[in-house]
Amino acid sequence: MPLPSSDEEKHQSSVAENTDHHHHEQFKQQFGFDPADIAAHTPSLRGHKLTAAVAFVAGTGFTLFGYDQGVMSSLLTGNQFEGSFPEVIVESSHPNHATLQSFIIAIYEAGCLFGALSNLWVGDKLGRRKTIVVGGSIMIVGAILQTTAFSFAQLIFARIFTGYGNGLITSTVPTYHAELSPSAKRGRMIMMEGTLIVVGLNPANDNDQIRFFVNWSSAQWRVPIALQLVFEIIMVTCIGFLPESPRWLVKRGRNAEAMAVISAMEDKPLSDPEVQRTYYGIREAVAVEASSQGSLRELTTGGPSQNFRRTVIAVVYMMMQQLTGINLVTLWTIVFQRLGLSEVNARITSVANGAEYILASIAAYYTIDYVGRRHLMLFGAIGQSIVMLLLAILGYINNTPAQIVSVVLLFCFNTFFAFGWLGVAWLYCAEIAGLRTRAPTNALSTASNWTFNFVVVMVVGPAFNNISWRTYIVFAALNAITVPVVYFFFPETGGRSLEDLDVVFALAYITGEDPVKVSLRKDVPLAGTREADEILGVSPRPSEKLPTPSSSSGKVRKQV
Repeated sequence: MPLPSSDEEKHQSSVAENTDHHHHEQFKQQFGFDPADIAAHTPSLRGHKLTAAVAFVAGTGFTLFGYDQGVMSSLLTGNQFEGSFPEVIVESSHPNHATLQSFIIAIYEAGCLFGALSNLWVGDKLGRRKTIVVGGSIMIVGAILQTTAFSFAQLIFARIFTGYGNGLITSTVPTYHAELSPSAKRGRMIMMEGTLIVVGLNPANDNDQIRFFVNWSSAQWRVPIALQLVFEIIMVTCIGFLPESPRWLVKRGRNAEAMAVISAMEDKPLSDPEVQRTYYGIREAVAVEASSQGSLRELTTGGPSQNFRRTVIAVVYMMMQQLTGINLVTLWTIVFQRLGLSEVNARITSVANGAEYILASIAAYYTIDYVGRRHLMLFGAIGQSIVMLLLAILGYINNTPAQIVSVVLLFCFNTFFAFGWLGVAWLYCAEIAGLRTRAPTNALSTASNWTFNFVVVMVVGPAFNNISWRTYIVFAALNAITVPVVYFFFPETGGRSLEDLDVVFALAYITGEDPVKVSLRKDVPLAGTREADEILGVSPRPSEKLPTPSSSSGKVRKQV
């Protein structure tokens, strides 16, 4: 006998409520928290909108990095800057002022170094977002101090202070961006940061052209320095609307919030196998290192995690990036004048070189997730070594045709660097480290970058004065050395989630294979699967039903 319509509706409603209650209880039993807890932490943005917002904030941070790094060198020889700070005027009666000129630029790198190193202790305590806010706030104060400087001592202090904030930002933003990017798009997203460094460098170098024509007020140098406040305020304000990294949240036991962020990041429901596998993969990474107290000694450990090896790779990579000679080439106007161009033509050519640099970095954006990290590194290093060798030969010849070809080769160098070493460096160092050591590893790798940035800035000028074109031979050799280092010691990270790399290193340790060779295999289990658990030595709790390869799209991602 059929139920009356009203009774039938009540019956259907009751069945739906019971089904929802059953699903909620099943979810709570499986994950240990209620779906309502996740709903309370759901980000306002999802999918492409969330990815774009994170990319915008991270990109703003790296545009700021590029701008602040280049702005001071473009202002040093302005007549108004020299009037405010006569200590930088190089004269025969004050030969030590040449050192002070280099010092006012290089001291910023020293501040960045200290900021990056301090992230060893504060990065995981504050979290990614708070660290970026603290770094940005410090830079805001530092920019104000630089803009209002009326003494050389104040300017030096302000440069160190601003650099400290930038060190915190540059050692945190790549990690934050990598941890909030889907693995299929992670390479392209973070390669954007390399492009935006160049975008920031170009306005900074364009100030050099403006300074050349505007010379009647101290605004000649105060306004360009103050412009960095725009990037800083945007970054500090906008990051307040973004979620925290799900990896950091799991480390802090905030699992429901992490699950909400993963769901938003993937733009998929909580029941989706891929969302659950990503969550389990992060839980695996935390569980593997649960016995550790999180001290910096973890960076020196071996075993399945191979933290020491991974940290050394990141530190060496950032060192090699600076030893390519990119800071030699990006002193565009000075280099072009050395090649015989007039001051005006050198400035015009440097602007064109900067524009070409941006275009090359954009082209690299479209290749990173298809070609792979290692191939681009090797391509860049080989090309850069050849260019430097040719520059040395042409410098020895030193006639007009040789100088013209040298100008073209400087454009070529930027292209090779943009493809292999600009954005890839920040991406690779964020990927290669394990979850528990990611913040301190990136702190050390960024500190390495700033240390050798400082060394190159201080050495290049005297090197050209003493050994002239032979300086190019030194950089040709340094680039050549990086080729076997990358080929034999740098695993491929493309096409895998950040947690998949833990499985790669653990499998290499267990089987005694080379991690580079394991990283190129296509049969490595995905993190979050039972096979990966066995490799990592993790046993899920009885209440947790881990996805199997078949239930989580378990085919290994296309290896690039």
